[in-house]
Amino acid sequence: MDDKDRPLGKVLPLPQSPDAIELRHLRSFVAVAGELNFGRAATRLFISQPALSRQIRALERLVGCDLLRRTTHRVELTLAGEAFLERARRLLGDLDEAVAVTRSVGGELADRITSYWGFLADPPATGADLQEFRDGLEALHARFAPPPEVEVRPINAGGVPSLLVTPLGRPVTVLHLHGGAFVMGSAFGYRTLAGALAVAAGTGVLVPEYRLAPEHPFPAALEDALRAYLWLVDACGDAGRVTLCGDSSGGHLALSLAITLIRRGITLPGRMVLLSPATDLARTELPDPPDGSPPVVSVDQLRLFATLYLDGHPIDDPVISPLTADLAGLPPMLIQAGAQDPVVDDARRLAAHAREHGAEVALQLYPVAAHLFHLFWSFLPEAADAIAEAGRFIQPADPADRTA
Repeated sequence: MDDKDRPLGKVLPLPQSPDAIELRHLRSFVAVAGELNFGRAATRLFISQPALSRQIRALERLVGCDLLRRTTHRVELTLAGEAFLERARRLLGDLDEAVAVTRSVGGELADRITSYWGFLADPPATGADLQEFRDGLEALHARFAPPPEVEVRPINAGGVPSLLVTPLGRPVTVLHLHGGAFVMGSAFGYRTLAGALAVAAGTGVLVPEYRLAPEHPFPAALEDALRAYLWLVDACGDAGRVTLCGDSSGGHLALSLAITLIRRGITLPGRMVLLSPATDLARTELPDPPDGSPPVVSVDQLRLFATLYLDGHPIDDPVISPLTADLAGLPPMLIQAGAQDPVVDDARRLAAHAREHGAEVALQLYPVAAHLFHLFWSFLPEAADAIAEAGRFIQPADPADRTA
């Protein structure tokens, strides 16, 4: 039987330790085995020849035998080296393929998410052009369905038309204020995100259909949010059992509500969750997308939405300027955002500002470029992870609330 036809023996597993084999050891060995020359292999790997020799010696110590036979004139593989080479090449090939596939899928997911936000590409000239945007956001939500574990039904919450999104048999303890730059969005559209939160937290979610600008500018949305909150507190019997949640501009609205509660001496909720909060209505710039693509939304566009919402109300009012307001007294807060979200700085600034005022804040950033990536929990792993973390934060402290 020729050596090439001889079956390869089993390679014993190595113990896991800080000194275990590293990828650089394998790549160095495969390069030397391919060139059978340390000088050429070092050039191929862009490292010095002494450094390459040290890596090979370290690998041989970890394996426990010689892999290469060196003389002054030649380098050749030992039998052990031949056995190791095939497996090292296979392992590195599998790793390279895994990285390539992951990058491909990651790029496809990023492109897919960007396409979903494509309806925001052309900014409206006036508030009269908003209908296409409103239709576009509803169409985005329509691509996804609520989790099958939840029931969705309408309810009048303190005079505010709303939806209850609940796992069957669970009480409602979460008030979620949806995003949409104060001019778009609906409780019906956001029932999918609310459903994911409800399942993750094991509790029901109330989504109010608060009034939108420009038809109903500030403080209409805040008034609706306050009525819905008071209704939920009454239904729960204890504000401490309530979680106040909001996404994007809904995060801003949640903060406006919390500041209003503090000012009026009304008991605050037990905790707050803000998903990709957009808290700066006075922003003057946005960072360029990391991949060089055109921005999904422009500063002028966001400022127009803010203008329609405020309708002349002073932008320095602390109720609508949470980044400069006194936030003393806020409950424990979880803030989540994509690390490359165009408005991620809002989340960072808010976390720092709230901590300065004594609030307990957990800031979680995920390796995502999209704004409000949580919407894509059904196919984006980072979104599913974020929803799960938010659910753990929201989970009712009262054991009775966790009982179906």
